[in-house]
Amino acid sequence: MSEHRPVLLHETLEALAVTTGGHYVDATYGRGGHTRAILEQLGADGNLLVMDRDPEAIAAARENHSDDARVTIVSDAFANIGNAIAAAGWQAKVDGLLLDLGVSSPQLEQAERGFSFQHDAPLDMRMDNTGGLTAADWIAQADVVEIGSVLRSLGEERFYKRISRAIVEARETASITRTGQLAEIVSAAVPVREPGRHPATRVFQALRIQVNDELGQLEAALKQSVDVLAPGGRLCVISFHSLEDRIVKRFMRRLSLVDQMWRGLPQVPAHAQAVFERPRPALRPGREEQQQNPRSRSAVLRVAERCK
Repeated sequence: MSEHRPVLLHETLEALAVTTGGHYVDATYGRGGHTRAILEQLGADGNLLVMDRDPEAIAAARENHSDDARVTIVSDAFANIGNAIAAAGWQAKVDGLLLDLGVSSPQLEQAERGFSFQHDAPLDMRMDNTGGLTAADWIAQADVVEIGSVLRSLGEERFYKRISRAIVEARETASITRTGQLAEIVSAAVPVREPGRHPATRVFQALRIQVNDELGQLEAALKQSVDVLAPGGRLCVISFHSLEDRIVKRFMRRLSLVDQMWRGLPQVPAHAQAVFERPRPALRPGREEQQQNPRSRSAVLRVAERCK
């Protein structure tokens, strides 16, 4: 397995503006690259809560940080961040909240997780592989219209009709249970190849997002961030495709404005005032980071600061 490299590490630390005694949340622990960097800047009286829904990520967190009194480890999806913060007693006390979205390098590189078409493996794709439908389960029960809709909306796949029909036809002969099977079906159905891109790339993205409800999880976490952040607290979100980034961008922009019903009026009640300061421009990896870590090329970091 290749070395795990946290994306936009320097930019994220600057955006979080870590103080030695602050309260911080890494809601997507992964393999802990951002967490380790945050802990290096925290003092003895600082606190860091780490979350992940992947049992292997939580196991790694416990192995690395169980003896660190500053660290609280929560095995849960970040869509439940409000509950985790309430249990810790940190409501409206969080100085920095990080969401590093998408799939981690270890998940991609472990063939048995079924995230990648580079290896023939069980078609799983669950970030929490202890329960819920696998990608194979979902494909087996969804009809051609539903499959096509997911490929079009979550994968932005232009050949979604051809691919969805091919999947349904193929499963009539044999259950689709392997990543290699699915990749072959998609490859045969796609009439035009994009240079430098495997035909199944968008399909695997769409299925992963569907199986893990990634966009729904993101929207839930963003909504809860408003209540957990302290005045001046920073929300930092790293996304890897346009669907995620669009949700984050619109959320931060909307909450940085006075409620539309009250704009232009001389007095604006507290509930209608802006929640965030004006968002900063998005940050992207520099050329050096992209060369060292090709998976960082599509990363976008957006930052919002809670109004003081």
